Amino acid sequence: MKTQTFLRFLASILLILGSSTSFAESMYIDDTLLVPLRSGEGLSYRIVHKGVPSGTRLQVLGHNKETGYSKVLTPTGIEGYLPTRYLVSEPIARDKLDQATRELAEFKQAHAKLKEQFDALNNEHQALTKKFRETQGLLDANVQELSYIRSVSADAMSMDQRNRELGESNEQLRNQLELLQTDNDRLKEKTEANMMLVGGGLVLFGVFLTLIIPMLKPSKKNDSWA
Repeated sequence: MKTQTFLRFLASILLILGSSTSFAESMYIDDTLLVPLRSGEGLSYRIVHKGVPSGTRLQVLGHNKETGYSKVLTPTGIEGYLPTRYLVSEPIARDKLDQATRELAEFKQAHAKLKEQFDALNNEHQALTKKFRETQGLLDANVQELSYIRSVSADAMSMDQRNRELGESNEQLRNQLELLQTDNDRLKEKTEANMMLVGGGLVLFGVFLTLIIPMLKPSKKNDSWA
């Protein structure tokens, strides 16, 4: 008889320990306005906190499936019990929306900055292209003038001097043309790289919206008390 009583007592102790095992876990108050904390697992226990706001991150100290209550610790250090159905493992939709809005604003800001850089490089590229064409036209005119002087000039000394002047002018123009060509090629490569970067940013922006928008749809929850 004593052995049976001891075994029953031991089983009761194990049941109590199994139902109130403590472990470290972070969960959130669901989309409910305020959830009161009580000193025990039931409506008959006194309220130790008048209402924990929605979205509050709590440390779960234990779950009791039989009573449907969980023991939690608030960020201010208050311990108490509340119905487990008010706890969710992820932040509420409002917090997700705020985070998505912030990330969207950052993406828009980065996109605007890349577009501004692209426009500046494109304008610089167009200006260099225009200057390159003007220099090319001036060089062609000098070459034509040099050819004409060589064909019609009867004064060898005058022709030689003019040839030297035009030769030096042509050499300078060729140097300028090479520099402009180099700058033009560099800007063209930089512009193409920025276009690819902007395109990649737009793709990431589209992927971000595709992933975030379905997450923002509110899920149906059972609002009835157990």
